[in-house]
Amino acid sequence: MHFNYNTSGTCSRAIEFDIEDGVVRNVSFTGGCNGNLKGIGKLVEGMKVEDVVTKLKGIKCGPRSTSCPDQLAKACEKYIGSR
Repeated sequence: MHFNYNTSGTCSRAIEFDIEDGVVRNVSFTGGCNGNLKGIGKLVEGMKVEDVVTKLKGIKCGPRSTSCPDQLAKACEKYIGSR
């Protein structure tokens, strides 16, 4: 299943990803710190969606109350809530 998630409070504007059999695939951020976000996408590739939430939820970026990884966790939580 393919997901589009519009981020809030970050430099990135959106996240696209797939979830196949409960596993995160093909993460792509629009905007933000290109190299860092490509790295995050590679690190979560193949992880269970619940593990992505556990690892990334609550990460902050400087003085902001959220971050791009936290937004990915929120997107995954949205998926979990929709099942």
